[in-house]
Parts: sequence; structure tokens; C-alpha cells
Amino acid sequence: MVPGETAIISGFTDEQISVKLLEMGFLPGTAVRFNFTAPFGDPVCVSVLGYDLSLRLEEASTISILN
Repeated sequence: MVPGETAIISGFTDEQISVKLLEMGFLPGTAVRFNFTAPFGDPVCVSVLGYDLSLRLEEASTISILN
């Protein structure tokens, strides 16, 4: 995704990390917006359910999206 782009969460590729993401509001069918990447590329800032979150690339890469 590029900064400002929005997509719909379709699922997850890692069951262990998905539990943490679900607790933070990353629910399938929910819109997620990519805001920006930190200066050295990790973490990334995304918006979900009206709030901003920083995720490590390892965590963010487990989120499957629909464009």
C-alpha cells in the first residue's frame, strides 16, 4: 500500500499474530488506511476504527487485504 491508501481486511496469514491484531480492532471486513512508514522503514502507521496504530512490518505483513 502507499501512504493514504485504504483497503479492506480479508484475513491473516499468521494465527498467533492474528489474535493480537484482532484484539486491536483489525477485524475482517474492516477498512484499514496506511498512513506512513517510519524513517528507517519500520514500524508503519495505520488507521483502523478511528485510531492510529504503529505496527512492526512483521506484524503488518500478516494482514491480508482486498484493494
